[in-house]
Amino acid sequence: MHKNDHTEASELVRQYVLGNSEALTQLVKRFHKRFCNHAYYIVKDVEVAKDIAQDSWNVIMNKISKLQDPTQFKSWSLRIVHRKAIDWTRNRLKQQQQNDAYQVTKTIHELPSTDYSQVKQQLRSAIQELSIHHQQVIRLFYVDEYSLKDIANTLQISEGTAKSRLFHAREQLKKQLKK
Repeated sequence: MHKNDHTEASELVRQYVLGNSEALTQLVKRFHKRFCNHAYYIVKDVEVAKDIAQDSWNVIMNKISKLQDPTQFKSWSLRIVHRKAIDWTRNRLKQQQQNDAYQVTKTIHELPSTDYSQVKQQLRSAIQELSIHHQQVIRLFYVDEYSLKDIANTLQISEGTAKSRLFHAREQLKKQLKK
């Protein structure tokens, strides 16, 4: 953006704040594609990038009157787009981790129950009384035969934490089975 364009953008911001809705239309024409491209650079999904740009415009419209220096519109608005894209990425990662944890936990409850021996039933009940974290490591270690390193990678925890969870899960199972 040239200096003249920069000045024009700040003038459009001033006009919009004063109530000229056409000024917003001009700002959108100048910046929307840039917002979409910036969001896409982070999220790597065209449709999500468009949604982020649209959400960013909503924030911009609500907060533009608080922008003290209209010449800073470009950097201010791109920061909004950037933060929204980063937030979307973080939320997606968090959701993926929750889905992964759910899948591991779900499979624990689906352990085959073809052998109805009393010991297996007691063990199954004891495992289900463990915390989710302990159930996960028990399942991954004994049923899926993962190494501690594989468990750590799967659950995105340190190997030491995986080892500690397995130890504590075993100790709790021992106590529960002695009852």
